[in-house]
Amino acid sequence: MTTNSPSATSQGQQLLAEAQLMLANGNFEAASGLLLRARAEKDVMLAAHALIEQHGLTGSFRNIMGLDCTISTADDIFGFFAGHPSSNNPLRDYLADGWRTLAELMTVMERVGQPLVQSQHFLEFASGHGRFTRHLAHLLGPGKVTVSDVVPDAVDFAQRTFGVQGFVSASVPEQLVAPRQYDTVFVLSLFSHLPRSTWGRWLQVLYNLVSPGGILVFSTHGIKAARFDSVPLDDEGFFFAPSSESNAIDPNEYGTAFTTEAFVRARIAETVGADKLEYFSPVQFWNHQDVYVLRKPS
Repeated sequence: MTTNSPSATSQGQQLLAEAQLMLANGNFEAASGLLLRARAEKDVMLAAHALIEQHGLTGSFRNIMGLDCTISTADDIFGFFAGHPSSNNPLRDYLADGWRTLAELMTVMERVGQPLVQSQHFLEFASGHGRFTRHLAHLLGPGKVTVSDVVPDAVDFAQRTFGVQGFVSASVPEQLVAPRQYDTVFVLSLFSHLPRSTWGRWLQVLYNLVSPGGILVFSTHGIKAARFDSVPLDDEGFFFAPSSESNAIDPNEYGTAFTTEAFVRARIAETVGADKLEYFSPVQFWNHQDVYVLRKPS
């Protein structure tokens, strides 16, 4: 009688080991078939994906998308897709979602007369491990893109993999040190995670990073998201829970937040001034998050 021990080799691990042997022997066709099968196994999905991308084998997403499709094993957003019941193909969904964000941002920037392709100094703040960065760097060129995240490994990964510039963020907004100002500061789904104590402070600090004539673009969980999740907003139009998809950040600093349009407008007015709001659109990103665009006077 045989029993399954915790150390037993899984089917995915067996396929991965066989594929690595085929690669070592120069049999790329055989390795390709094995890796495609291994990529369907959750425990070795990213390892198989990495080898397929590295060697440009059949099934490579780079061959389809024309950009670097390397995914970090520490990427919490990929982990979210991999664990979501609606995602039958987490790799495809993750990479396509970054492309979708690019399209949605281009629409917003066109509406305010500042086309994305004309950006010379673009800051992606709270950038994570490159879900969106890879598409942005491919469009603008890595020399025009800077990323920042509170997780040092995320910044390092983006710099090594996509060739962009980067700096590590801070837990305390006022301690953030950036090398310059930027004509575009893009903050996707950070304000949808901030507690009340730092919400307005981050808004002020990030607005300060915008160069004269430039824009700050940020998203929030608005009314649609709050209703979808049955969230009880307080009298100010705010709700915060200390939990999120991130395993790397203190949930009291980075949880899940929901805001009304009135709450956001009030924070804009008391920090940078209501006249700086140039554009607002509900459910602009992912059919789930609202977008606000602030412009700094020239």
